[in-house]
Formats: sequence, structure tokens, C-alpha cells
Amino acid sequence: MRAQRSKSNYRIYSYQALEDLKFIEQCKNLHIPLDEIKRKLEMKKQDEVQEGEIKKHIQAISQQMKQLQNDLDVLVPLFENLDDRQAERLVKLLNTEGKMLIRSLSGLKY
Repeated sequence: MRAQRSKSNYRIYSYQALEDLKFIEQCKNLHIPLDEIKRKLEMKKQDEVQEGEIKKHIQAISQQMKQLQNDLDVLVPLFENLDDRQAERLVKLLNTEGKMLIRSLSGLKY
């Protein structure tokens, strides 16, 4: 997708292009391989998706969820061993969903 140019030569992106860029950035932050990101973008843009593609997507998500569960199994006991000040500083690094998850799994009050 090529961006249009303004009179002062700035690139002008469509709303969809910006949404795609945000999606790509989120995937990169999750360390998703570029070929997987490309496949996900293609799936988002298709009107009709093949059953095999959906199955691959479900399997990839299932694997990611297993890895997250493993990470949480390690992280939660570490959080529980922190003093209140340490835990509060680290919880501030989490997004809203992460804070709620850590609170519910560990009983932290932050």
C-alpha cells in the first residue's frame, strides 16, 4: 500500500494503513515472527478464510496461550515473594489487563 504525499512531501496514510501498522507493531512487541504477522494481516483482509488457515491460527494461539501460562507459573510466585514496594513498582510496568491478571492470580492489592 503506497502512501499519498502532501504538498510538503509528507506521507499521508489511510486509516486502514495506520491500523495495519499498529497491528504489526503489537505483533512485533509480542515477538511474533514476520511471516506469521504477514499471514495474520492477510487473514484479516480476506472476506472468506479457508478452514485450514483458521486451524493454523487456532493452533498458533493455543501455543501462545500455553507459553503465557508457563510464564505466569514462573512469574506469580516471584511476585508473591516481593515486598510491597517492589511489587508496586513492578506492577506499574504492566498494562491494565496484566495488572488485573497478576492481582487475581497472586492476591496482590496493587
